[in-house]
Amino acid sequence: MYNKSKELYKQAIKKIPGGVNSPVRAFKSVNMNPLYIDHGRGSKIYDVDGNEYIDYVGSWGPLIHGHCEPDIQNAIMEALKKGTSFGACTEKEIKFASLISDMYPSIEKIRFVNSGTEATMSAIRLARGYTGKNKIIKFDGCYHGHGDSFLIKAGSGVITFGIPGSPGVTPETAGNTLVAQYNNIDSVKNLITENKGQIAALILEPIMANAGLILPINNFLENLRNLTEEAGILLIFDEVITGFRIAPGGAQEYYGISPDLTTLGKIIGGGLPVGAFGGKKEIMDYLAPEGPVYQAGTLSGNPLAMAAGLKAVTMLKNGLAYKKLDQLGAMLENGLKSNLEKLSIPYSFNRVGSLMGLAFTKQKVVDLKTAMSSDAVFYSKYFKEMLKMGIYLAPSAYEAGFISTAHNEEDIEKTIRASYQSLKSAI
Repeated sequence: MYNKSKELYKQAIKKIPGGVNSPVRAFKSVNMNPLYIDHGRGSKIYDVDGNEYIDYVGSWGPLIHGHCEPDIQNAIMEALKKGTSFGACTEKEIKFASLISDMYPSIEKIRFVNSGTEATMSAIRLARGYTGKNKIIKFDGCYHGHGDSFLIKAGSGVITFGIPGSPGVTPETAGNTLVAQYNNIDSVKNLITENKGQIAALILEPIMANAGLILPINNFLENLRNLTEEAGILLIFDEVITGFRIAPGGAQEYYGISPDLTTLGKIIGGGLPVGAFGGKKEIMDYLAPEGPVYQAGTLSGNPLAMAAGLKAVTMLKNGLAYKKLDQLGAMLENGLKSNLEKLSIPYSFNRVGSLMGLAFTKQKVVDLKTAMSSDAVFYSKYFKEMLKMGIYLAPSAYEAGFISTAHNEEDIEKTIRASYQSLKSAI
């Protein structure tokens, strides 16, 4: 069934570390060799062996409009005719910056970079330079890319492979990263008290989406905003995943919280590599060439990514897409829950709009500890059964799922039917 993929993996392992260019793609946690994808169209992807799958990964979130969306492709092609990169300013950078600022009132100024990791690294450097303080607070299980400061008790592939940190991160760097527990405001208060006057910023995913999916509870985000303001600590929302995913203004619009800085990625590239960080004018003006904090990138704001992102985000501006995404999300959630309850399988299901997470556990998932109680062995069985039935889920028990506007009710109904049979086979 996967013969060509197996052969390609044999070739890849000889020249690429682990055979992959990003660890979760290795399919290790589901005890398989990776699939090799040939192409995608709409809500579907097709592997090199000709198998068709309804895709709930969506390139890990960027493809909110599905694969090969015609208007986005046309925007890329028009930009391509003029050139791929100039290392110089273009008009689209200004148009895109203005559009994002209109949709995110907290972002008075923004700088484009090339990845979410680059965005978070730059935001932290800017926060330290602006405040003159060295320490940051992050949360257990939140993933902010592979920058040194963020690999202490991180989510995503770090927990998928059971890595508590990473060799190569110096003790000094680790010592400046304080770790709190998501949804536990007291853990944050204690760190602030113990490190009074030393903390530059607190960074978090406002919705944790790299340990499955974990939603804020008990006014957690509002309490964080109040705490950081009182202590003179910059609040950074990492909206690389949630940005434009759950509302036109992301999680900060959805929850009514205004951070000092925001990091973005994924959707704002329309499927091409991109990242951005932005926030209050007085903070952003601390960046070179206006201020002393240096950050640069040869391909930052490149014409292809700007064209694709500008089109993708413009298509979301009126907010109509989110109604469809939420309806499809609710339909899938209700169907999956019904299957799980019929089969008496313990579960925790979290969803907001088109972003969702299923954990096979008796505990309600509210933080990393409860997320880790999910039965990863059972998920591996379920994943492989779903794959056989033409449903592509994340190849890890600790990743979120995504719906696109290209999905339809037929896709959802097929997925629900496949889920019931897959759960029965996995028991």
